[in-house]
Amino acid sequence: MQLDERKVKILQAIIRNYLETGEPVGSRTISKYTDLNLSSATIRNEMADLEEMGYIVQPHTSAGRIPSDKGYRFYVDTMLQEKDKELEELKEMMIDREDKMDHLLKQVAKLLAVNTNYASMISAPAVHRNKLKFIQLSRMNENQLLAVIVMEGNIIKNNILPVSENLDDETILKLNILLNTHLNGLALEEINLGTISVLKQQAGIYSDIIGEVMDAIAEGIKAEEDLQIYTSGANNIFKYPELADNQKASEIINAFEEKQMLTELVHDRLSDEENTGIQVYIGNESPIQTMKDCSVVTATYELGEGMRGTIGIIGPKRMDYDKVIGTLKTITHQLDDLYRKDKT
Repeated sequence: MQLDERKVKILQAIIRNYLETGEPVGSRTISKYTDLNLSSATIRNEMADLEEMGYIVQPHTSAGRIPSDKGYRFYVDTMLQEKDKELEELKEMMIDREDKMDHLLKQVAKLLAVNTNYASMISAPAVHRNKLKFIQLSRMNENQLLAVIVMEGNIIKNNILPVSENLDDETILKLNILLNTHLNGLALEEINLGTISVLKQQAGIYSDIIGEVMDAIAEGIKAEEDLQIYTSGANNIFKYPELADNQKASEIINAFEEKQMLTELVHDRLSDEENTGIQVYIGNESPIQTMKDCSVVTATYELGEGMRGTIGIIGPKRMDYDKVIGTLKTITHQLDDLYRKDKT
């Protein structure tokens, strides 16, 4: 007897429901749980076939069913095959998208500098309140696991985790089920000590691996060190006498070259929930110490799936604010339009 599509869906529903509740699953529950629109009697017949095939078992008379090891194995192998395929598609798509995005943002920075005659910057889109899509553990060798963490925005992080012993396939699949059942769809802020405690308790002697995975997730979601900032037009500063003083100009140029202060500015802007539109900093209002003699105008752009970035124009306090603000509004709208076209 083969597992047809209907049996696969019923088996998956039984396993998912059991993972969530820990209770044996009956036909009436499955009739509400799946999109098959089947009667309880039909589902009971299918469950009987699945039991005969060894995918589910009945712990005692008149109880619902729970997955067998064979059922778990089928569920995880199927899930991992789907995730492997999705992962490869994501990697190919992201390589292509990153190349295009890199070129686009460099062009945007250059265009802003040319059009305004000021210095410009734009950060690559970063994910705000990033959520986990899935986690996949696989064996590299006897002493190492590969943890692939995929987050919203299709950000993929690979982490090598040390293990003190060689884990068999069954243990790895149970850890995969445990992690994905509890963590998928959660943002880092939603993963609290209680969640981690439950995971470690259920992992038993493998609680250290859970701790390693959680550290990898935190590192991947924050990923502050990966922020890319593109700049252009720093030499435009010399066009304005009030900024052309050697020391002032040198400090501003260094800020553009080293980018650390620009990175801090971007993080401040992206973390400000209340002011996501255009912000104008004049003189001492500037968050960048070396730009106290300048005006800094920033805007936040969004590309969907929580992806956000910052655009900035830096010039003298007598800058043409009307032109700068109009230009930033146009650019943010154009980036949004380009993203929507790319999605369709």
